[in-house]
Amino acid sequence: MRTNELYGNYVRVSHPHPHHKTSVLKMDEAALSVVNEIENEMMLYVLSDHCYQCLPQPLGILPARPVSGTPTTVGFVVSTQHALTLLLNNTSTNLEQCNVHFHFGEQGNYSLWVKNLNEPSQVSCTMITESEPINSYLPILFTFLAFAFLAVLSAIWNTVKRLDVVTNLLIRLGSTVETERLINSELGTPNRLVNASTESIIPATTGRRLRSLDTFRGFALVIMVFVNYGGGRYWFFRHESWNGLTVADLVFPWFVFIMGTSICLSLSGSIRRGVKRTHLLWRIVWRSLQLFLIGVIIINPNYCQGPLSWDSLRIPGVLQRLGFTYLVVAVLDLVVAKDGLTNLSSETCWYSVHDVCLYWPAWLCVIVLETIWLCLTFLLPVPNCPTGYLGPGGIGDFGLYQNCTGGAAGYIDRWLLRDNHIYQTPSSRVVYQSTMPFDPEGVLGSINSILMAFLGLQAGKVLLHYRDQHKQIITRFLIWGFILGIISAVLTKCSRNEGFIPVNKNLWSFSYVTTLSCFAFVTLGVFYYTVDVKKWWSGAPFFYPGMNSILVYVGHEVFQEYFPFRWKMANSQSHAEHLTQNLLATSIWVFIAYLLYRKKIFWKI
Repeated sequence: MRTNELYGNYVRVSHPHPHHKTSVLKMDEAALSVVNEIENEMMLYVLSDHCYQCLPQPLGILPARPVSGTPTTVGFVVSTQHALTLLLNNTSTNLEQCNVHFHFGEQGNYSLWVKNLNEPSQVSCTMITESEPINSYLPILFTFLAFAFLAVLSAIWNTVKRLDVVTNLLIRLGSTVETERLINSELGTPNRLVNASTESIIPATTGRRLRSLDTFRGFALVIMVFVNYGGGRYWFFRHESWNGLTVADLVFPWFVFIMGTSICLSLSGSIRRGVKRTHLLWRIVWRSLQLFLIGVIIINPNYCQGPLSWDSLRIPGVLQRLGFTYLVVAVLDLVVAKDGLTNLSSETCWYSVHDVCLYWPAWLCVIVLETIWLCLTFLLPVPNCPTGYLGPGGIGDFGLYQNCTGGAAGYIDRWLLRDNHIYQTPSSRVVYQSTMPFDPEGVLGSINSILMAFLGLQAGKVLLHYRDQHKQIITRFLIWGFILGIISAVLTKCSRNEGFIPVNKNLWSFSYVTTLSCFAFVTLGVFYYTVDVKKWWSGAPFFYPGMNSILVYVGHEVFQEYFPFRWKMANSQSHAEHLTQNLLATSIWVFIAYLLYRKKIFWKI
């Protein structure tokens, strides 16, 4: 039977028989039996490839083989998410005898044989696969093929319904009128473009909302719902432990970016319709406050557990970050926005950058804010921690800074908000075994979320100043993506851990913002070209949740533990069952958004 559990996610002591495959393996686990044939006691250590600058962690002792006796065996359960290095040290001399680098497969059964070679001082370690692992990625492949098949069917139907015969038949059966009501997008009203010469709102290219922006928002929202519901329990659909990116790390910055674009288009249209700036300021403050309060409510659920304790109320969160960022960026744009678009001659020497230069006061403010972030991050003294520390603490950095998780960012949150009011289980606990609370939506990172939204605002300026000039818009999106990509490459040295400022979602590092903004500009450019320019794609199904993003986000958070979004599974340790449940739950929210769209129901803040 199991005797004890060690090293967090990696290994725990298991069944003491070399060929016995455990019947209680969980997802992302494999069985390992270590067979010791030498007459020396050994200590087994493990080190994950994903744990940067970590010391090998002790797992347990392998008893020496009795003289003329049978080999001793100790069993373990090991993680299969990342490759591991197993090290064996002689306990009497503390010298390394051998090491094995191996990536275990899920549900596999392995044996590590330790034996002497010709000389007693020489030890060999041989890994043997006793039973083959399962292919845990097949459910993803089948899901991709199923959705690809549905996409092909949809494309065929869209082609067929354009035929005159089919069109006439559909007209006879009845038609639906597309919703054109002025509604709030993600923290901003209409994604429309404004004519410089009139006071009327002229939507982008077609007389409709900028459909590509709603599609991009819905695309990010669908991914967010899916990963929040579990993402099939695959590690790459969860947030990265510290430095680096996974799919889950992409969506929140994209929301912030899209919010910035919506702010630009919304405020520009309101100002040109003659709405007073004082009224707009009040609307901005009120929306920000609503978002903050809704965020505090949904991240502090206490269903059927009695009154909520104020002592443990978490203050930062996703909607709180969005509300604060919206407040700053919207006010900034409200101050610098022009009453009418400036018509410059293409002969003007700075015409190619006029969408930037016209708003230089706002750029100056953002540069000052980013300078503050850099100074606080790299110059603020943190007690018992090195100045400028960006690491995860715990066993990272060879265990020298265990209580320094997040450096200045973590210190500021713990000083301002206190430990009990920030996130208690950060993702750094998974690999780095950090013990300090740390909030990925903390105070210092909010500065860089402002930068992210401001870059989205700049995308909106491009859409405004180059209205109907599709080539100019897409070219500028690509140029912005290229510039930001180069900045990211320099800051990170094109590596996960070795750069000046690594990409880090927990810290919302500067390189994280430039990298995700690069992706956002390119993605928005692709959506704009395919949806609004060429009309190759209607944006469905992402368009529908994109039109009702606040409702879908809050709804999926509130009802995530209720049927039909979650139910008791026959095998809770199956990626396939989790993937099925999470995809079905996400699809239900897309369908709800579609029904609300058809009924012209939108939740406005």
